[in-house]
Amino acid sequence: MKHYKFVKAIIGTFLCLQLSVFASAQDVLKFVDPNIGTAHSRWFFYTPAAVPYGMAKLAPSTNGHFGNASGWEAVGYDTRQTSIEGFVHFHEWQVGGVSFMPTVGNLIIQPGDLERKMPGYRSAFDRKNQVAQPGYYSVILDDYKIMAELTATKRVGFQRYTFPKTDQAHIILDIGNKQGESGMVTDAEIRMIDDNYFQGHVTTYPKYVKTYDPLGKVEMFFYGKVSKKPLSVTAFSEGKITGQHNASNGKGAGLALNFQTESDEQVEVTTGLSYTSLANAKLNFQQESKGLTFNKAKNIAQSTWRTELNKIDIIDTNKVNKVKFYTGLFHALLGRGIASDVNGNYPKHAGGIGQLPKDVSGLNAEFLNTDAIWGGFWNLTQLWSLSYPKWYGSFVNTQLQLYKDKGWFGDGIANSEYVSGVGTNFVGLAVAAAYQVGIRNYDVNLAYQAVKSNELNYKNRPVGSGKQDTKAFVQYGYVPFFNQTGRDFATDSTGSNFAGSHTLEYSYSAFAAAQFAKALGKHADYEQMIRLSNGWRKIFNPVNKLMQPKRLDGSFIEKFDPYQPWRGFQEGNAVQYTFYVPQNPKGLIDAIGKDNFNKRLDSIFTVSEKQGFGGGKTIDAFAGINSIYNHGNQPNLHISWLFNFSGKPWLTQKWTRLIGEEFYGNEPIHGYGYGQDEDQGQLGSWYVLNALGLFDVKGFTDARPIIEFGSPLFKKCVIGLGNGRTLKIETVNNSQTNMYVQSAEFNGVYLKNCWIYRDELMKGGELKFTMGAVPNFAWGTNVPPPSAQ
Repeated sequence: MKHYKFVKAIIGTFLCLQLSVFASAQDVLKFVDPNIGTAHSRWFFYTPAAVPYGMAKLAPSTNGHFGNASGWEAVGYDTRQTSIEGFVHFHEWQVGGVSFMPTVGNLIIQPGDLERKMPGYRSAFDRKNQVAQPGYYSVILDDYKIMAELTATKRVGFQRYTFPKTDQAHIILDIGNKQGESGMVTDAEIRMIDDNYFQGHVTTYPKYVKTYDPLGKVEMFFYGKVSKKPLSVTAFSEGKITGQHNASNGKGAGLALNFQTESDEQVEVTTGLSYTSLANAKLNFQQESKGLTFNKAKNIAQSTWRTELNKIDIIDTNKVNKVKFYTGLFHALLGRGIASDVNGNYPKHAGGIGQLPKDVSGLNAEFLNTDAIWGGFWNLTQLWSLSYPKWYGSFVNTQLQLYKDKGWFGDGIANSEYVSGVGTNFVGLAVAAAYQVGIRNYDVNLAYQAVKSNELNYKNRPVGSGKQDTKAFVQYGYVPFFNQTGRDFATDSTGSNFAGSHTLEYSYSAFAAAQFAKALGKHADYEQMIRLSNGWRKIFNPVNKLMQPKRLDGSFIEKFDPYQPWRGFQEGNAVQYTFYVPQNPKGLIDAIGKDNFNKRLDSIFTVSEKQGFGGGKTIDAFAGINSIYNHGNQPNLHISWLFNFSGKPWLTQKWTRLIGEEFYGNEPIHGYGYGQDEDQGQLGSWYVLNALGLFDVKGFTDARPIIEFGSPLFKKCVIGLGNGRTLKIETVNNSQTNMYVQSAEFNGVYLKNCWIYRDELMKGGELKFTMGAVPNFAWGTNVPPPSAQ
């Protein structure tokens, strides 16, 4: 009991010190709460002990070893669960593994179930004794009276355990079992190579690799050190102890390091990680952990977070809004993760090893593991291009490397394996937009070749590259609909059961590619792709003014229910997708009729507000899929900004402000909606852009991109732009009710319009808004944002 009180005192002292530092210096970390939205969250969502875009993403797991049948559903850490089964190092889309757990007492080698009806080494914990911050996590494991702490560098995980006095202390290195989205383990090995050092690997076969790149695999390597020599080592495999051995291999492989500890004795475990080889795991360990204690590593990690978060400095007294903002920014900077080593090696298909090109200054870009960029052009890429261009450049270079290696872009990738989450592919659009905003640290001609191929080529196209219906779209100008035949994703060269959404998406990406072609003087390509960008017109029904899928014979589908999800529209319905013409808002507004457009869209938000702009309080990733607006999913994220194009910018100001206020919460249950999919920083990035009052419906795909204005939330923001300049956004008379722009000026010049060319804004300076409680119907309507084709 004395030890337990001491450990709790450590937690209390730590919290007091943190509060003191925060109060005196207004540390930006104070405004990040990683626990927001942790009910029903994805595998990669809750990883506080990490640095931005790190490979090492350490986190507690409450249910990770159960995996999930679908391969993508919520798993890992859930705020509604009350026991921890281990602390895992790898957390990416379709990647998970290497779990450690400290225990005391009789050795148990299986985690057990959540209900704790079967024996297991998992431990109860109280969230009052949990600390989660950017770069650091700690918790008291109540069953063992152990304090566990986690932190990380880019490629090295640090764990520190404070034990009670016992002659039965253990650190369980659970290597050969599935974790989160990892899928089945096909091979694993761990061995002690001397008294303190260990190494090993685990190979998995995730569900989405099996579906989209069946000859692939995901390998994870590790090389680590335990600070205290164990008295003995126990090997286990597939739930059975195999004896006092220093090595274990195969499914379920693991080691238990056994110790005798004094009261409050600390044992540290430092682990280098790699996706390519044991040698690189060791090299990453040596280069990134050299001279670092746990405390030094933690300080560096948190200093890194301060630097990155402070690139957007918020000056405002509303703490709730600042917490939402910086937590959203935290998730945006955490979402993707590097897969390359310190020497530039990166994982290639089926366990191969590649080498990233270098420039005179060193590595040109990191290689990333990433979920699909589906919808990311309305959040992540806009944020990257504003203040974090390095990561946009790394995303583009990763995809171009994949194109060189495999011949095609991959919408989602895990260690170079195709893991497309939605079966489409927006990478070409994202690359084209990077060019338009001046991010060009790559071979531009190769990039254009890859973008064009992504839009038009279909011969021998692998299923993992998505867009299996490209042939039909290019041939007919739209994707013909056919009925689903027992599969969620029924798409081939003749059409798709998601024909409506595919037609709209391919039209949008064709527009982006067309603008890229035009910029490079590829006039014939431009003409072909700009025609394809009007594919949306072929499925627009002039009678009901809705997007309605068509069959091959040109007839609209029968028994059409615009509120029905999945029939013709992926993860949505016709009401939601009718507004999916971001490349030509004016064309859509004209087709519907301006008055009808404004009345319909305004009524949609009026009704959807009653459901919190999503699925109400139902805790599920698809809770809002039947709704007429669903902010919890990508196809809807631009819709509230369309009033800027339809002559009523005050409605964009109203509804974007209310979405930020009501859909986004600051609690574990109500975070990003209620258990909806934050999706590797997408919803967090949207909140950041929305709070700044800056957004582009077209995702910067124009030849000369623009930025539309919304309702800036804060009194003052100071933005460190990616080009080294500074942009200050200041509001006058702003409040919760004063959400409407009365006037605006940029560098002392009055702005008549609700938009500005991006290249002008990126010169930096001061953007000033005067706000009021009622709309100024005259402001921002002089010239609508361009819909240039």
